[in-house]
Amino acid sequence: MTEAGRLLEMVPSVALAIYAHPDDGDVSSGGTLARWADAGCVVHLLVCAAGDKGSTDPEADPVALAVTRRAETAAAAELLGIAGLHHLELPDGELENDLATREAIVSVIRRVRPQAIVCPDPLAVFFGEHYYNHRDHRQVGFAALDAAAPAAGSPLYFPSAGRAHAVEVAYLSGSLEPNVFVDVSATIERKAAAVLCHRSQLGDAAEPFRTVLRDRAEEAGRLAGVTYAEAFRRVRLAS
Repeated sequence: MTEAGRLLEMVPSVALAIYAHPDDGDVSSGGTLARWADAGCVVHLLVCAAGDKGSTDPEADPVALAVTRRAETAAAAELLGIAGLHHLELPDGELENDLATREAIVSVIRRVRPQAIVCPDPLAVFFGEHYYNHRDHRQVGFAALDAAAPAAGSPLYFPSAGRAHAVEVAYLSGSLEPNVFVDVSATIERKAAAVLCHRSQLGDAAEPFRTVLRDRAEEAGRLAGVTYAEAFRRVRLAS
């Protein structure tokens, strides 16, 4: 099968994107979420961390920063067509794939009842010699998968978290082994605009980062045979 043959045409009826930090979902899968929303999918975003440590300024107020980042997330979500925004507000750098986090994610899954989840690929760690994946991303990736299956679909897991719901498929972003691509040619500019809402993170690098986003999507697009694409590892959780 060619890479172009792995273009994902299916649009879930309901999708839940689960990410660590306020900007992660926009950077990783914003084009896909916008495309799905345009096609009628009810898209939700769960942000696990408060964003309270996302600054290089030692004098920054973590509480004020978290408030700013929440507002930035809301503005970005509106651009992408996100129907529901959910926050766990856990401290940056302290995310764990533990019982409490999984129960919190399961609660959102059972409330939203998504056909598909989108989350980081926790196995993607080293990207060349210049970057390795943030620990929070890896922890949230594993926690999202463990929450989706078996926990969310099994009534004896976290019975107080709501009625059991089986997620059908997970799409893992940032994967080193993608097996499907989503054509985001029609939504790449909205993705860029959503990412640029996170001004507290980008600062003077905002406009150059728009070019980086396009370049990454263009690279994935070449593999998929379209102008711009986002790549995912698809994992089927239920038949």
